Amino acid sequence: MSRREREPGADPLDADEPISKSERKRRANRLQSLGQRLAEMRPEELAALELPDALIAAIVDYQRFPSREAKRRQLQYIGRVMRDIDIEPLQAALERLDGDSAEERYAFHQLERWRERLLTEPEALTELIREHPELDVQQLRHHIQQVHKARDEERQRSASRALFRLLRDGIHPARVPPTVT
Repeated sequence: MSRREREPGADPLDADEPISKSERKRRANRLQSLGQRLAEMRPEELAALELPDALIAAIVDYQRFPSREAKRRQLQYIGRVMRDIDIEPLQAALERLDGDSAEERYAFHQLERWRERLLTEPEALTELIREHPELDVQQLRHHIQQVHKARDEERQRSASRALFRLLRDGIHPARVPPTVT
């Protein structure tokens, strides 16, 4: 299949054509960068990702090496181990952890809208409780009242953030990232 016949955005690995040396290096660098991101994570964050055992062992080795050269070589090894796993779910899980995914941004903006509506529209609380009956109405009323009672701007911001956290924890509890195989 020639380059012209291939679909735009098609993966060169799926084609019968050989991959250029430059493309192989770019892929290896991307995997190493992703591996370094994983190696800098805390153990409890890594455990939530449910990575393959070989990758976890390579990351643990990287973290225990003191020498820069040893760490560099270990990153290359981590990249090599990562060639055998599907990295798309891993990247999606990392984006969710970082709050960079489109759905996380959407959820964040929805929560901001609810907070603004609760502070400006009296009937918004009834509507919110109708949509999310699991929320604690008394706590919501308390936080809304605290925002309105705040006399200076700093206290008002602090109370507004507390209301946002209450909404976030009630509507979107902590999500567990998907398993990576």
